[in-house]
Amino acid sequence: MPSQAVLPLPVRLALAFAFGLGYESTMGRDASTPCAPRVVLRLCRDMGRRLHRYLFRVAPLPHATGGASAVIGTGLLTAGLDILSEGAAVAWACLLPATGWYGLALLCCADGYSRYREYQRLKRIFGRRGYSPRLLRPVASSRCQRDAALQAAHDLGHGECARRYFRSLGYRWYHLLPDRVVDNPLRFFDIDFLRTTFLPSRK
Repeated sequence: MPSQAVLPLPVRLALAFAFGLGYESTMGRDASTPCAPRVVLRLCRDMGRRLHRYLFRVAPLPHATGGASAVIGTGLLTAGLDILSEGAAVAWACLLPATGWYGLALLCCADGYSRYREYQRLKRIFGRRGYSPRLLRPVASSRCQRDAALQAAHDLGHGECARRYFRSLGYRWYHLLPDRVVDNPLRFFDIDFLRTTFLPSRK
């Protein structure tokens, strides 16, 4: 009987549990079928799609801001360490701002993850109740929330309807800041604003 050209059983079980791709269906195939390479390629494509959706579709603004902050922080850190190696006290003028930029990058990553959770919540609601503009109104005031809602609607075939609805409210691509922050920049430090930003509803 020909040998099985499949991944080891623990690996297949772990991958099937994590991604639900049905690796167990390869157990009955013979060695002439390129099971393992096909499974690995399928896994890489799936991970690539998930990563692209997470970074560039669900929460593009937080991740772009976080990436730029990390680059600036790295530049300041490198310059500060170079100056510090020469014994110059002015190095702290670079090292302290670098810490702030890294903190902003972490904050943006947390915001991006919160938007992903909101995307999952909205997608679940759209799947259960169907599309309704009434479901989009609570998230319309924030660009990051609008992006998450648009992707959730797009995944279920309602992307164009959601886009038209947001445009009817007057929102365009250059409206980046939340409405409440535009009205009062100190809202960035408001506890209620931070809670609704980083702890979206699970209903």
